[in-house]
Order: sequence, then C-alpha cells, then structure tokens
Amino acid sequence: MLPDPAHPYAMVGLLVVMIGLLLSGKVGTDIVLMGVLTGCIVLGLVEPAQALAGFSNQAVITVALLYVVAAGMKETGATAMLTNRLLGRPRSPLETQVRLLLPVAGVSAFVNNTPIVAMFLSTLGGVARRGNFPASRLFMPLSFASILGGVCTLIGTSTNIVVAGLLVENDTLTPAGEPIRFGMFTLTAVGLPIAIAGLGYMLIFGRLLLPDRTDPKAAANHPKREYMVAMRVSEDSPLIGRTIEQADLRSLRGLFLSRIDREDSTIVAVGPDELLRPGDVLNFVGELDSVVDLQKRRGLIPITDEQGVAENRPSLILIEAVVANTSGFIGRSIRDSGIRTRYDAVVVAVHRRGHRLTGKIGQIVLQAGDTLLLEANKDFMARHGESRDFYLVTTRSSNATPRHDRAWVAIGILAALVVAISLGLVSTLVAALLAAGLMVVSRCCTGPQARANVDWQVLITIGAAFGVGAAMTQTGIAATIAHEIVGAAEPWGPRAVLASIYILTVVFTAVMTNIAAAVLMFPVALGVAAETGLNPLPFAVVIAIAASCEFSTPIGYQTNLMVMGPGGYKWLDYTRFGGPLTILAAAITIVLAPMVYGLS
Repeated sequence: MLPDPAHPYAMVGLLVVMIGLLLSGKVGTDIVLMGVLTGCIVLGLVEPAQALAGFSNQAVITVALLYVVAAGMKETGATAMLTNRLLGRPRSPLETQVRLLLPVAGVSAFVNNTPIVAMFLSTLGGVARRGNFPASRLFMPLSFASILGGVCTLIGTSTNIVVAGLLVENDTLTPAGEPIRFGMFTLTAVGLPIAIAGLGYMLIFGRLLLPDRTDPKAAANHPKREYMVAMRVSEDSPLIGRTIEQADLRSLRGLFLSRIDREDSTIVAVGPDELLRPGDVLNFVGELDSVVDLQKRRGLIPITDEQGVAENRPSLILIEAVVANTSGFIGRSIRDSGIRTRYDAVVVAVHRRGHRLTGKIGQIVLQAGDTLLLEANKDFMARHGESRDFYLVTTRSSNATPRHDRAWVAIGILAALVVAISLGLVSTLVAALLAAGLMVVSRCCTGPQARANVDWQVLITIGAAFGVGAAMTQTGIAATIAHEIVGAAEPWGPRAVLASIYILTVVFTAVMTNIAAAVLMFPVALGVAAETGLNPLPFAVVIAIAASCEFSTPIGYQTNLMVMGPGGYKWLDYTRFGGPLTILAAAITIVLAPMVYGLS
C-alpha cells in the first residue's frame, strides 16, 4: 500500500489510465472500471468494504429488477403492441420518423430503452427495405428518441436511478436541512421540455443532417429470399370478421397473399373485401424478414405440416437452416421427412432459389439447397449445428412469438409500478421487486428470460463506478476538482457554476459512459454545492440529464452503439446530427434547473 500523501497522485494516475482505456474502445467499460477499482483497493486508496459497497446499493438492485420488468413487456409483445399501433405502415422516411419518435419516447419514459431499441432495430430495417430508403434515416433518431424519453422520469433510464441512489446513500440535504430525494416525476419539469424540443429538432431540422447510408455487411448477410409460408387464423383471432384490407394483409410490403384455403373452397384471387373466418389458411410468399415479422402477428399461427401447428411457441426460436446435399431429407416431403421427431423442430417456411413454391408446406418435396425456417428449442444450435442434414444454420429471431395473451397483464404490472412510485406508496426498490416478481409469477416472462435480459455489464459498471467514486472522495480528488471549478466559475455567478458541472459531466460521458460519468461527477457536484452553499438538488438533476443527453459521440450511451453498425454510421455522423441536440439539451437544462429547483 502507498503512504497517505501519495494517494491523490495515485488516484489521478488511475483516472488517467481509465479515461485512456475507455477512449481506446479496446476494453469493455465494466472491465476497465473493475480494473481501476482493483487498483484502488490494492493501493489502499479505499477500504475494500467501501469499495465493494456499490454492488449492494439499492440503485444497482433496482436497475436489475427493471430489466426484468422490461423483459416481461418485451416477451408478451406489450411494448410492440403499444408502439406498432402508432407506427402503422409508413411509406417515407419522414412519415416513419413522425410515427416512430413520439411512441418510442413515450414508452422509454417507463421502460428501459435498451430493449426498445433492440426490438425496433429489425422492424425498422424491414420498413426501410420495403420503403426503399436508407435505414440510416431511422436508427439514430430511434436511439435519440429513447434517450429523450428516458430523462423524463425516474425509471426512464438507469442513470436517473443511480443518481437517486447516490442522493440517498450520501444523505444529501438542502440548505434548509431537508433530505433530497428523486420522485417519479422530479425530473419531468426539465426532462419533458428537453424531449419536446429534441423531437422537434430531429423532425424539422436534424433529419436534413442524417446520412443516406446502410451497413454493407448487413446487406450482404441478409440477401432477399422469397419464402412460402402458411398461417392459420386462430379460433380467438382478433382478425375474425375483418376484411383482408381491414386486417392490413393485402398490401404487406415484402409479402404477397397468394391464396386462402378453407374447408370447402380455395380462394386464389383474394380480394380486399374478403372476410376472414376462423381456421382460414393464408398462404403468403415473400421476403425472410417480412416472414419473420408475420410469425409474431397476433391471431395467426403457422401451419407446419399435416400434423398441425407448432406448440408452446413462446419458448421457441426461429432458425434458418439450409438442406445439405448429404441430407437424408432430399426427395422426401416435409411431412414424411421426420424433422419434427428427429430434431424436435417444425418447418414454418421454405425458400427455394429461383422457384415460387406452391401447395401445402407438408407436401413440399425437399431438395438440396432448400432453406427452411424452423421453430425449434433454444438449444437447437448447440445440439444440431454440425448435423449432416443442415449447413449454414443461423438464428433469425430470439423468440418465435411473444406471449400475446399476457400483454395486458404486463401493461397492468408496469402501470401499477408507476402509480406506486408516483404516489409514494412504497420505495422504488420495493416497487421494482414486486413488479419484477409479478412478471415472472404471471408468466409474462420465464426465469431464464428474466436472467437473460439483465445487462450484467451495466450492473458491474455501476457497482464498480460507485467504488471508484468513493475512492475519489476518500483521496480528496473530488474536493480538489470541486474547488477548481468553484474558483473558475464562481465569479460569473451560481448559474455558471451549475453550467460548469453540466459541461464537465457531458465531457466525461463522451469519453466513458453515462453511468460512470454520473457516479464519478456526483461527489464533485456535492463538493461544489457544499463550498458555495448552493442547493444540491439542481446539481443532481444536471448530472442525471447531462450524463444521458450526450448525443455527439456513439460512446456516451449504449443505444447509440447499438445502432451504429446497422445504420452504417461513422463517428462524425453522431457529431453532425447529435451535436446541436447536445447543445440544445444543455441550454434548456441550465436555464430551467435553477428556476424549477432553486439554487439557494
């Protein structure tokens, strides 16, 4: 261990190394912060118990539980149901952006934005392909809209929850001695104007700055393939009694409804006024991505072969497999091939290059090179990836279909969570515990799905950042930085001091991550408030918003990184499109925060 006088210098050295590694992008944020935290413990800069206390912090547990709540919303299709009704069938980039941004921002205020962006990535890719316009016009606005919605409420983003936890952990008080706490809508007075102004900017001015670019790798990996798929109208389908036109089945982009099979007839020339009946078999021909989307349509069940339909679909995934030339299936019909019994999988669609397939799925005679879309168990790849019957086996979707029958249950649980926190009936942690538990108990998501949807990298980053922040306080570095900020900005007034904290937080976010920046800047902000005698609440609000509203780099927020590859973006695309939005958010926050929360 180092002697006490050397601690500040060691802390500065570790911070420099940390920022350098994060800037390089070669090492994960969680690994970097855990390494710095290890260095702090080994060098004696902070006690081990204090360094590791962040991993048991209520904020960390709350964020983990909210991932489970988001999983329930996703697995039931509740999130898609809320947003897709507003998205509709847009035909241009502008129409898509108008229909997209408001619902995404609205849902992101109450559901973690990472799964929302993940859900829309594939959907918007299909919209762009069918509309024949670049996906790059959609993906970055998608990410930014989710971020803007997240700053409006306590549970909208993990950053807000972390800052709220820091306020409790440090027993932060107003100048009058009253405890400072974040409620569900504490941030709304500033966050909502930012969201409105940000959405307006993107729709009116910002869209002109978006590049016309797509990811060439994505295009190469997803060539257009024409599949044949048959879907049966279920007995309880909401489509029953509606016409083809009313059910939005006539003009599906990327799909063609070739015929309808009924017990007593076959309709080849399907008109727009044809009424749908229970048991109708709808035969489609179209592109793979459109077929995958069709599998998730409520009220439609895929016809797999003469034995019926796939069962227990919410627990299955979609697999794309090419029939190998060594396969024993060649020359046999799908019904007689034994795929169902041998591989515990069913064929829901078939593609044969250069041929438009007709007839029933079960009667198609397989040939080498046929591409099959299978519904199978999640371990299919591990068990059969090297099978002599298939090659080029890839996963096309995380789940075959959502649990549509539990969608309203999931929405009800989320609504109860919001009400409980808003009215102060229970603490945020208890509300999240109850909501997450109900999501699993009510089967909105399974235990494995709940665990799989938790972003452990984010949780490790938060826990380690708490420890590094404690080391900054313990070594006096936080107080030193605070003193320098006060000395430089105080002559210009309290608002300039607040602006300095905002700017420094944005800079930290741009070179590391939003959560790490918020945790590391919090002790600095507390030091500034203590030295100047100002109210800590606007400083906490400024940190929460600044750590999220950094749009000029892909590093600052994980959803920006998520859309970078699919959108084919370059670093400067974020600077050009997101730079003005970063400045706009800063200006609104710096003006409104002192007015709403009071600096003195």
